[in-house]
Amino acid sequence: MLSTAVNLLMLTVPIYMLQVYDRVIPGSSVETLVYLTILAAGALAAMAVLDVLRSRIMVRIGVWIDRMLSPTLFERGIENTLRGVSYQTDALRDLATLRSYLGAVGIMALFDAPWMPIYLVLIFVLHPTLGLFATVGAIVLIALAVANHMLTSGRLNRANMTSAYGYRNAEMAFRNAEVIEAMGMTPALTRRWGELNADILQLQEEVSDTSGLINAWTKSLRLFLQVGVLGLGAWLVLRHELTAGGIIAASIIMSRALAPVEQAIGSWRITTNARDAWKRLTELLQLPPLYPPAMPFPRPSGALVVHGVNYAPSGRAVLRDISFSLEPGEALGIVGPSAAGKSTLARLIIGLAKPQSGSIRLDGADVFAWNRDNFGINIGYLPQKVELLSGTVRDNIARMEGGNSSDVVAAAMGAGVHDMIMRLPSSYDTEIGEFGHMLSGGQRQRIGLARAIYRRPAFVVLDEPNANLDVEGEAALKRTIAELKECGSIVVVITHRPMLMTEFDKILALRNGRAAFFGPSKTLLAHVKRRKALASASMSPSPA
Repeated sequence: MLSTAVNLLMLTVPIYMLQVYDRVIPGSSVETLVYLTILAAGALAAMAVLDVLRSRIMVRIGVWIDRMLSPTLFERGIENTLRGVSYQTDALRDLATLRSYLGAVGIMALFDAPWMPIYLVLIFVLHPTLGLFATVGAIVLIALAVANHMLTSGRLNRANMTSAYGYRNAEMAFRNAEVIEAMGMTPALTRRWGELNADILQLQEEVSDTSGLINAWTKSLRLFLQVGVLGLGAWLVLRHELTAGGIIAASIIMSRALAPVEQAIGSWRITTNARDAWKRLTELLQLPPLYPPAMPFPRPSGALVVHGVNYAPSGRAVLRDISFSLEPGEALGIVGPSAAGKSTLARLIIGLAKPQSGSIRLDGADVFAWNRDNFGINIGYLPQKVELLSGTVRDNIARMEGGNSSDVVAAAMGAGVHDMIMRLPSSYDTEIGEFGHMLSGGQRQRIGLARAIYRRPAFVVLDEPNANLDVEGEAALKRTIAELKECGSIVVVITHRPMLMTEFDKILALRNGRAAFFGPSKTLLAHVKRRKALASASMSPSPA
């Protein structure tokens, strides 16, 4: 509607010029000139208001789309990480690209383009020869636009994909800056980045050269058409087939008719990027959610039962026929050599991945089918590699939800990290920096442990919780496990160190993805003690 009004008001100037040259000047009517000028000024002012309104509406539509989709895309980005798909933050960038395009000039050309035939018809009304000339010019401009698309879209898409891949690699390198710098990997990575960036620049240079060439031809052709319509109009005036006002009107109308095509060619890269972004976002939003919709359940108070679990991502068996059960207040230690499937099992029992067969139930409900927000409140998880989020120590312990201070302090004290936090510059309000780089590995580990036991969850999974802890930290960890058991929490701990074994009620030993042993910890510890005794006896010298 607004585009219709704006394009109708665009005819103000050609109509004004037609009347001035054909009526006012021959009739020497000053009064008519004043009236026409006032009407034209009013129409142009209205057009300006409507054009601003149209632009603001498009900007607000872009903002509305962003507000509607950004939470969903953020959640899908997290799901894609769990799926192992790299399209995460790129989705948010694509949404920003789409939002920017909706407020840019390029999209206005799409709204104005349907008016091109109407403007050409008006030129035909002025004179068929002028209309034919303008139509041929419009066809040539459209052909240039199509050629621009055919010559640049493929290379532009490859450039964008290569650029996204390069930036992901750069982000990964920046996150591992300590390792890279310590082992002298910076020159090699810089060289690899330079090679990748050179490919990106080459593709973008080719696209820019082609677009620049077509843009130059487009501008030159449009100026030629402008000159041509004036010259052709003058020739028709000399033949008494057109008035002087008709020349000016035809020139202005043709300029307006061809403007959307020129704008579209000039903003072709932005339009193509927005189209590709929309395509990727549509594909992402059409993916089924990782977790099915589910109703929330009350805080779990029953057992954790794992039955016949098999997990084989990409067809490779990682876990085979794993079964065990834990009652509230029990702790399980999962042990085994590297690559035995311990961390994978931890991810399965908290619902981050779904087994190919078998079931994992907490208080009778499948952990993968549980409402995730509701499930997360009752779960504590400490991954093998602890990464904290940007914010304060308090924010991280409270899981970014702004919990009350007493719960935060209780979690910190339970993890034995309260005194350490109090020694920080601003205690609980200390900004920890991106990924917690302001803290040592042990400090991050212990704050991550406090986050895991925040508000005493019913089910806690700790993956190598003592990997970066000193003796004091391990003692605090043992107290934490004991306190969680006293509160009735189910605790699962993956560890290599024997110091924690005495805190476990049961032990699951994994080897090559299978359960080599499951039973009371006392049984396994007694077996290990007997083997050590036999080994010591066999190594002792025999009496003479």
